[in-house]
Amino acid sequence: MTTLEQAYHELGSDYEGVTNRLMGDALIARFVGKFFEDESIAKLGEALAAQDVKAAFMAAHTLKGVCQNLGLDNLYAPSSELTEVLRAGSLEGADELYAKVADEYRRTEEVLKPCLQ
Repeated sequence: MTTLEQAYHELGSDYEGVTNRLMGDALIARFVGKFFEDESIAKLGEALAAQDVKAAFMAAHTLKGVCQNLGLDNLYAPSSELTEVLRAGSLEGADELYAKVADEYRRTEEVLKPCLQ
């Protein structure tokens, strides 16, 4: 079974940083588990489909912040880029950026979820 540390390294994420913040794998696993229960990614997709820039920004910003706190650099980067587009009040390029976020979210879920069991 893959460890959290191995999974973070596979994703290109900041295991050392999150370990310093959360003091060990048990707490990291707990918060990563809660991350996958969070509805921000779903809300982001729904808001973009509805072309609701304000709601999309809020969801993207939340997702970005949680990724930063959990050291999920692989997902933080595209969510940050999308957040900045939406912060400017624009949907231009948002669909392409959301596709990157969604793909990276799925990859993160595939790599990390098995470590939580």
